[in-house]
Amino acid sequence: MEKAIVPVSESLSMTAIRRRRRNEHRTLLLMLVPGLAYFFIFHYMPIYGVLIAFKDFKITQGIMGSDWAGFKYFAQAFEDERFYAVLGNTVLISFYKLLFGFPAPILFALLLNEVTRSRFKKVVQTVSYLPYFVSWVVLGGIIINFFSLDGPMNWLLQIMGFEPVLMLGDDRYFRSVLIITDIFQSFGWGSIIYFAAISGIDPQLYEASVMDGSNRLQRAVYITLPMLLPVIIIMLILKMAHILDAGFDQIFNLYNPSVYNVADIIDTYVYRKGLTEMQYSYSTAIGLFKSAVALILVFSTNYIARVLGGKDHTLW
Repeated sequence: MEKAIVPVSESLSMTAIRRRRRNEHRTLLLMLVPGLAYFFIFHYMPIYGVLIAFKDFKITQGIMGSDWAGFKYFAQAFEDERFYAVLGNTVLISFYKLLFGFPAPILFALLLNEVTRSRFKKVVQTVSYLPYFVSWVVLGGIIINFFSLDGPMNWLLQIMGFEPVLMLGDDRYFRSVLIITDIFQSFGWGSIIYFAAISGIDPQLYEASVMDGSNRLQRAVYITLPMLLPVIIIMLILKMAHILDAGFDQIFNLYNPSVYNVADIIDTYVYRKGLTEMQYSYSTAIGLFKSAVALILVFSTNYIARVLGGKDHTLW
C-alpha cells in the first residue's frame, strides 16, 4: 500500500503552530504582563491571608505560628446580632443600588444614542464620565457641603417653605442620598460598554425599520434594546459578584455614628473590627464569608442566565 503524501504545512506539530502564533502576537502578549502581574500580586498572593480566619492570629507569632481555631470565629459572627444588622444593611443598600443604579447607564446610552449632533453627544459623554474619576474623599466633601444645613439643598428647601434637614445625619434620608450620589458618580462610566455594544449593531437593521415606518422609540425598544440584552445579562452577572459590596469608599466618607443603624455595612464593620479593635481573625472570617456568598451568587446567576437564554448570554 502506498503511503499518502502529506503536505508539509499539515505535518506541522501543534507545538510548532502554537509557537508560531505566540511569535505573531508577541507584542500583545507582552502587554498582558503588567495586568497579570497586578492580579497575581494584589489579588492572588493575598489569598494566603485567609488562613487568619481559621486561626487565633497574633501579630507576634505570624500566620503560620498562630494556633488553629477552626470555625470558632465564623460561629462567633453568626451569633453576633450586630453582624446580622450590618448584613441586612449591606443587602438592602446593594439591592437599591442594583434596582435603581443598574438601569441608569443603559437608559443613558439609549437616550444619548438618539442624539444626532455628534459634538453635543461627545460633550455630554465627557461630562458624564468626570465624576467617576473624582475620588470619594473629594466627592464626599462636596456632598457633605451640598447637604449641610446651610448648603444649597437646604437653601432650596427653605425657599419652597420646608424646614432645613440634615440629610446625612437622618436615618430617613441617608440611604436615598447614597443611591442618588452613587448613580451620579457611576452612570456615565458604566454606559461606555453599552455605547460600544450599540456601535456594533448593524445599521441595516435601523434602515429596514425606518422603511417599515417605525419611529425612534420603536427602534430603541425593538432593535437596540434586544441587541444589548446579552451585554446587559453579562454585566448583571458581574454585578452579582459585588452584591455584598455596598460601597465602602462612599459610605466611609459620608456616614457618621448617628446613622450607623442604616449605614453600617459589612466592609465598614470589618474595618472597625479589624483595624480599630484589632480583631483580625474575626474580621477575616466575615470577609471570607462575604467572598463565598459572592462566588455562589455569580455561579447561580450564570446558571440561571444559561438556562433561560443559552450560552450566548453567559460568561461560560
